[in-house]
Amino acid sequence: MRVIAGTARSLPLKAPEGMETRPTTDRIKETLFNMLQNRIGGAVFADVFSGSGGIGIEALSRGASKAYFIENNKKALSCIQENLRFTKLEKSSMIMNTDACAAIDRITEVVDIIFMDPPYSSGLDLAVLERLKSTSCVGEETLIIIEADLKNDSSKYEALGFTKTKEKVYKTNKHVFLVRGEQNE
Repeated sequence: MRVIAGTARSLPLKAPEGMETRPTTDRIKETLFNMLQNRIGGAVFADVFSGSGGIGIEALSRGASKAYFIENNKKALSCIQENLRFTKLEKSSMIMNTDACAAIDRITEVVDIIFMDPPYSSGLDLAVLERLKSTSCVGEETLIIIEADLKNDSSKYEALGFTKTKEKVYKTNKHVFLVRGEQNE
């Protein structure tokens, strides 16, 4: 696992040991950021269920102005801190060692891109979206991306007041792109 592009390009990243996290593969990360390339520069980014922090670090490396790393697993938090030090991206980051829903409530600025990779089939995607539907950190242009397993039925997100703008399917998982309300990307 490495940083694909930007100021920290090619630097290797550490991942927490064990099966509690599933780092996004380099190929999927590259595809995701190719789709986001016009939105990253200067963006405020939130990496929810951060794991190693690889997605938020990629965003910072590619020009995001700030990234929130939301994670409550101690091994993962240590890994995020080490990866941020190694890539020299600490100054633009905010690590939030708490439950994802509690962290969302504490963000006081509008976030441009929210990426979340919750444990599959945990229901945490719905819990976080429930918070996001009424929080001030989601603006009219905020893009929410959920990494999910292939069986995930994304129609359930519309019942919470979100509109799916895109879905990118890979061999092992998918990314669901959402906006709050009836807006278009």
